[in-house]
Amino acid sequence: MIRTALVLAAGLTLASAAAAFAASPVGDWRTPTKNGLVHVSECGDGLCGKLVDGDDLRAHPDAKDVRNQDPKLRDRPLKGLTIFYDVKGGPTEWTGGSVYNPEDGKTYHGSIKLVDDNTLQLTGCVIAPFCKTQTWTRVK
Repeated sequence: MIRTALVLAAGLTLASAAAAFAASPVGDWRTPTKNGLVHVSECGDGLCGKLVDGDDLRAHPDAKDVRNQDPKLRDRPLKGLTIFYDVKGGPTEWTGGSVYNPEDGKTYHGSIKLVDDNTLQLTGCVIAPFCKTQTWTRVK
């Protein structure tokens, strides 16, 4: 009886671990600001995310990156804009990348944490501890 319980407990632990490692941040995520939609994909040996939709993009589909600190980049479209890149790691945390915020035109040090299958936390820092974290929800 005890042996059966131990075998069952070990099996459940292994199944839980396998499920945790099967999770992936690749897919579409809803941001908490302006109903944004970001597509996360693998880019080289890291992850990147592109802005694909949001309230502002629906109202102004041809909107440009006018707040970018680099005047040469202000004419690029917001739709399809890569807003984070070069984050590396896994299976649940990625660090060392950059996060671009089109609302202020600045790029921050970034990291991503996959909290669970449907929750992603994106953190951007000017310099630690001056960071801001957003929680994104997977779009099914």
